[in-house]
Amino acid sequence: MSMQPPFFGKRPPDPITSRSQTTASSTSSAGAGSAALHQGTPSTAPITPIAAVQPAAPVSGAPVKEGGSKLTVGPNIKLKGVEITDCDTLVVEGTVEATMDSRVMHITEVGAFKGSADIDFAEIHGEFNGDLTVREKLVIYSTGRVSGKIRYGKVVIQEGGQLMGDVQFDAAKAGKAAGASILAG
Repeated sequence: MSMQPPFFGKRPPDPITSRSQTTASSTSSAGAGSAALHQGTPSTAPITPIAAVQPAAPVSGAPVKEGGSKLTVGPNIKLKGVEITDCDTLVVEGTVEATMDSRVMHITEVGAFKGSADIDFAEIHGEFNGDLTVREKLVIYSTGRVSGKIRYGKVVIQEGGQLMGDVQFDAAKAGKAAGASILAG
């Protein structure tokens, strides 16, 4: 059974410091420790915490910006009638009714966004309803539902994901790319 540290209060010991102390004490008493284990006596070595596992990189390929501004609307929170600007990443776990211009939007399975959004990368696990312009890449996961007026640069839809409404490839972006390739050639 694993022990979890409390949310507030004393921090767990540094695993590197604990490990070096444990290694030093176990090497000096290696014979006694192994004999104790064979006799069924519990070891008195301190338990060191395992380092936290980093979450996997998002499928959208959205570059992670260190120190960027991030707004998280938590579960059971309703944010209504606002304009969100200068936000690098919006994480929606509750309900948001807003207009926004951002870099990355991540809607969790329990999250919902209603309104208009103009962003670079979007990862939708939950629900989006409204006007959505994704300049780079839109990823709709198997639990995601996107409806309304949708414009995108690239789109990825997992099996089970839903995309409904007026859906178009961003013609303005395609025109710029074609014009650049004609000028370069």
